[in-house]
Amino acid sequence: MNDEVAKLRARAEKDGVEFYFALFVDMHGKPCAKMIPVESTDVLVEGEAGFAGFAAGPMGHTPADGDLIAIPDLDTYTVLPWKRTIAIVMCDIFVEGEPWPFCPRLILKDAIAKAKEKGFVFKTGAEAEYFLVNRLEGGGIEVADPLDRAASPCYDVKALTRMYDVLSELSKYMNELGWGNYANDHEDANGQFEQNFEFADALTTADRLIFFRYMVHMIAHDHGMAATFMPKPFSNLTGNGLHFHSSFWDATTDKPLFSDDKDPRGMGMSALGYQYIAGLLAHARALVAVTCPTVNSYKRMGVGPPTSGATWAPAYASYGGNNRTQMLRIPSGGGRVENRGADGSANPYLAMAAQLVAGLDGIERNLDPGEPNVDNLFTLSEEAIAAKGIPQMPRTLLEAADALRADEVMRQGLGTTRDGYYADYFADIKTEEFMSYHRQVSHWEIDRYLTLF
Repeated sequence: MNDEVAKLRARAEKDGVEFYFALFVDMHGKPCAKMIPVESTDVLVEGEAGFAGFAAGPMGHTPADGDLIAIPDLDTYTVLPWKRTIAIVMCDIFVEGEPWPFCPRLILKDAIAKAKEKGFVFKTGAEAEYFLVNRLEGGGIEVADPLDRAASPCYDVKALTRMYDVLSELSKYMNELGWGNYANDHEDANGQFEQNFEFADALTTADRLIFFRYMVHMIAHDHGMAATFMPKPFSNLTGNGLHFHSSFWDATTDKPLFSDDKDPRGMGMSALGYQYIAGLLAHARALVAVTCPTVNSYKRMGVGPPTSGATWAPAYASYGGNNRTQMLRIPSGGGRVENRGADGSANPYLAMAAQLVAGLDGIERNLDPGEPNVDNLFTLSEEAIAAKGIPQMPRTLLEAADALRADEVMRQGLGTTRDGYYADYFADIKTEEFMSYHRQVSHWEIDRYLTLF
């Protein structure tokens, strides 16, 4: 028994852990795992946990390929707070001894490494919104709390109190894990909530988001409900965003690089920060294919309010200060930028990697985003917005996939596989996803067209 095996097994036995979940995610961000007994710690540590990758999800794998091998990142060992006999270990995927270029976690690690070569550490925070719902016998869903019916339910203390048991349990677990949960609130839609934890380096934040979504699902199930991070689960309610806050820090001194008290634009941002913002804007239409990667994502985007709460989904590629109608918001005080053009279906590894690629390009080309936008883009006409030169975001997943294919920087930045660019593979999968949806005949079509002609 080698030292790593012995140390991990001793730690697990001390914690009362009986099984490890060797976990990785596919392109969609779906967590996949094998359950390995502590007695077989060597199977985990020595990379003997294999998966038939073509069955897991889009991982560039065929039945003719060797197994996907889960190589554990032992620093991510985490005991499940709600089921303490299980510990999660995040894994990178290798095939036949080589890093598998279709592995989302490895794609992010590669982007992080390129940023570090330039002296930057990429730090991120995330705001993950979700609904608590009940499944109906007919296949539909309803808000789990039958009393949560207010026209403007955001921050409603009564609705927050009724879900206290779920929210407080999740908050306690996040703090036990050392994440620093600092806020929990009822969001803009009936049945919608958000729970925040402190920012960290991008890989840690991405790992935590995968764990967080898994934890929310499991705790909701334990309370007799279901949770959904789906971008737009209800046609009449606000959708689920996944707003990313990001900044660069000096790789040597760990000092923030996006802050400048003497910013002539008065936003508290440095020239480097503005270059980064300009990169995100330059690649926004391609970037959104990764940050809003489902058919349902584009039912969330828009310029008008829903019938419950407010809408926060940007329809245009713009930036501004404390103005939530922009895609990119610089919060008061500056030093970071919030990308509001991401939703709950995003794979956090791929979304952060794509954002990093776009931002680095803005820095390398010394791009300038121009003056911040101060208008309310939800009320300004499309003609007025076009006159300002502000691009409109894609209206469908198909349009976004096409934009990703056409963006050479994004294609190169997300890496290559044995079949070509990973971005092309991603766009092809998403195009087929759109076409599969497009081939379905909906109730809306029946109601509108059946006897119209």
